Amino acid sequence: MNKHCTAQRTTRPSGAREGGRPWWRGAVIYQIYPRSFCDTTGTGTGDLPGICKHLDYVADLGVDAVWLSPFFTSPMRDYGYDVADYCDVDPTFGTLADFDALVDKAHRLGLKVIIDQVYSHTSDQHPWFRESRQSRDNDKADWYVWADPKPDGSPPNNWQSVFGPPSWTWDARRGQYYLHNFLAAQPDLNVHNPDVQDAVLAAGKFWLDRGVDGFRLDALNFSMHDPDLRDNPPVADHKGKPPTRPFDFQDHRYNQSHADIPNFLQRIRQLTDQYDAVFTVAEIGGDEPLAEMKAFTDGDQHLNSAYNFDFLYAPDLTKAVVARALSGWSNAPGEGWPSWAFSNHDAPRAPTRWAGNRPLDDTAKLSLMLLMALRGNAFLYQGEELGLPQADVPREALLDPEAIANWPHTLGRDGARTPFPWTGEDGCGFSTGAPWLPIDPRHKAMSVAAQQSDPHSVLNFAKRLIAIRASSPALTAGTTHFAADDGPLLHFWRRADSESVACVFNLSAASVKRPCIDDADVLISVGTDPASDALPPGAAFLARAR
Repeated sequence: MNKHCTAQRTTRPSGAREGGRPWWRGAVIYQIYPRSFCDTTGTGTGDLPGICKHLDYVADLGVDAVWLSPFFTSPMRDYGYDVADYCDVDPTFGTLADFDALVDKAHRLGLKVIIDQVYSHTSDQHPWFRESRQSRDNDKADWYVWADPKPDGSPPNNWQSVFGPPSWTWDARRGQYYLHNFLAAQPDLNVHNPDVQDAVLAAGKFWLDRGVDGFRLDALNFSMHDPDLRDNPPVADHKGKPPTRPFDFQDHRYNQSHADIPNFLQRIRQLTDQYDAVFTVAEIGGDEPLAEMKAFTDGDQHLNSAYNFDFLYAPDLTKAVVARALSGWSNAPGEGWPSWAFSNHDAPRAPTRWAGNRPLDDTAKLSLMLLMALRGNAFLYQGEELGLPQADVPREALLDPEAIANWPHTLGRDGARTPFPWTGEDGCGFSTGAPWLPIDPRHKAMSVAAQQSDPHSVLNFAKRLIAIRASSPALTAGTTHFAADDGPLLHFWRRADSESVACVFNLSAASVKRPCIDDADVLISVGTDPASDALPPGAAFLARAR
């Protein structure tokens, strides 16, 4: 057991906010990528005790919960998203006792703990797959997606994987192909099979019994396929985005987004409802995610929330991008509750994508302000509160299979996963050993130690923002109302019964006239002089009506 935590078990923190609203509705959730947060052993790879060591820092940000990316037993072909044992901790990260200690400390600090659950696929090293591939008639023969070749020996259909090659790999033992929407080392589970559903739900129960407060469900719309294995049609219109992968050429009508997925989600909800105030959020990829987000969160029998890649992959932050993302959520009773993320372990960091000619710090503050102003839950990725740009990882140091396969056409994921800079020293206070990914020299100057005492730093700006949101009924759970057309300005109001907050952002490239908002107090601003009638590019403010 690491000295930073003790193993005393505690009960979950309260599941409701003042007024009876569930804790997660409007929550700010801090995502931790365990490999890169803090290493306590000198291996160069972060671990669970390292997270424990710095939970006080996370709590001091004012967030409601932490989301831990996978720490389960894995050969790490996809850095933990290839799970070989759903119910144990990979030795890289520590032990189950370390996890229990982490949960206990988080709860004592008033933090909820959310973990990933990967129900779409496993590692090819998982005992289930090892048994399944041995024959066509064993107990787990139908736990994965197997199919005979075409008469000419080619794969069963034209499906392409996210990471580049076809979605099918030949297995000589069974004389069949198996499906993998990602790496060949990540065979797809056959979640149509009730026995598979029972097995992954049992894994979920294992972690709920250990005190976790919620699940982020990875790649959820890939969890069921078309049993008839029909070919995907080609994309009719690429909408100005040239394909960079075979995957991009197809309309993924049949390898994902099956109509039976919501029925499986009802079973997940039946499980989580047996525990107090458990939160569930789905990751929804694809070009048209809104319908699935709504279906997956409809009513009180499915998941609590969902997020997509509207902002995570947006090359620019514009009024049109924001309006399109928000327009699908009408404030209607019974409608699902969205979540939003601007940066995470799967996408290049937002300041790098959105800064243009503006200073990185100002762009970071602007994006943080917008994230905290949106109706829904806010996911804050480690380092986002520091304004970190995408790290520069040389080609020879790349580890992410997607980055390697598509280099140099994407920024890849490694640059968003580099070690967290606690200090400006060698190793950045992350590790005494050689870090698993190189640390960008720019990040050293943006460390926690460098920013904590600077009242104008991105870190202290983020803390003020989170505190403003936490104290505001309108910003945490109010409705959204767009102001009358303000030209290039993004201008909307968040409203609750007792409060109205104006949210004004100049996302254009030119100065615009500041809107007149009578009887309002500015809560926080960036890039703007309150005495000026002009809002420069990248300027924004939140103002509470008196």
